[in-house]
Amino acid sequence: MEVYVVHYGELALKGKNRGLFEGALVRNITARLDGRRVKRRYGRLIVEGWGPEVEGALGSIPGIKHFARAESVALDIEAIKGAALRLAKAAPPGPFAVRTKRANKAFPLTSLEVNRLVGEAITAETGRAVSLSEPALTIYIEICEREAYVYAERLPGLGGLPVGTSGKVVALVSGGIDSPVAAFLMMKRGCEVVLLHFFNETLHSLKVRGKIISLGERLAHFQGELKLYMVPFGSLQREIIRAVPARYRMLVYRRTMMKLAEEIARLEGAKALVTGDSLAQVASQTLENLRLIYEATRYPVLAPLIGSDKEETIALARKIGTYEISILPYEDCCSFMVAPHPETHGRPEVIAELEKGLVLDLAGAISRAEIESFDLSRAKPGPPAPPRNGSVD
Repeated sequence: MEVYVVHYGELALKGKNRGLFEGALVRNITARLDGRRVKRRYGRLIVEGWGPEVEGALGSIPGIKHFARAESVALDIEAIKGAALRLAKAAPPGPFAVRTKRANKAFPLTSLEVNRLVGEAITAETGRAVSLSEPALTIYIEICEREAYVYAERLPGLGGLPVGTSGKVVALVSGGIDSPVAAFLMMKRGCEVVLLHFFNETLHSLKVRGKIISLGERLAHFQGELKLYMVPFGSLQREIIRAVPARYRMLVYRRTMMKLAEEIARLEGAKALVTGDSLAQVASQTLENLRLIYEATRYPVLAPLIGSDKEETIALARKIGTYEISILPYEDCCSFMVAPHPETHGRPEVIAELEKGLVLDLAGAISRAEIESFDLSRAKPGPPAPPRNGSVD
């Protein structure tokens, strides 16, 4: 039988909760593959049937360390030899190695004995030499409770934890490079992510809306079902411009966004907010300013890129397929009517005094929010899987 052998990393360390995480991964794979059968075997999952669409899905589902296109054969050394020989004959010439894992200790041969018998059969049939240190071909054999799996190439997954195992978060997405990457990283840590975008109605256009929707579609490639709130910010922005000097507007803009995000989080039952902040990257991201911004909400604020430099973030954006969307022309509402040299060391007492004069209809803005829902059928195809020379990290 043609199957994919799926291995996970961190899930194996979850002790008594391992079954819950494994079950979530099974559900996510099944949903992504439209009900395709997924079986649990100790320390691995088995997905039936080969196909490029299966590889594309497995390469983009958080929680998978690596996977392989394998042949499932009976628990019989001759059947195992036959599968290994087929792989060896189909591969380019060169030395080989056989590596066996025996999860089923009732199998009559040890891992070393299987390696030796299969290796001898391949050498006798093909003339290939054995090289355990630098093989051109490695044949993997996994002996499980009911069958054995034989394969020759491991494809990298995203790693991390299955979406849905770490709770729900609301991620503020600006349309730039950083915030979609931050949202992806929280998906990879097992969070169900709800996207939140603020737009300036005077600048809002079909092009801007299309860009944000494209980012949502691309991120749905990793999470599956995904919700996006697009909240109008124009009236709030005009009120801030009226009452706040230009050098402080960015801070008040972002504090107002945090208050709005908190309300969306409450509606969604989310447990935290997520930003694309990177320490000291721009004026609003100094320690003093981040503290002022984050204090506007009672929710925890997660910033997975806080220690990353721009080049690292760009590299990851390219890997996950958001970079080309993020660099499309776009007017960020936060940049509207902000001083050329904004405040970099905001003081709480100054911001508190400025905010006293504001009349902000937060509930009205939320009531006018547009809500988009994405599912797997709308997910952008993008890169089907991370590069085969390593997992996304």
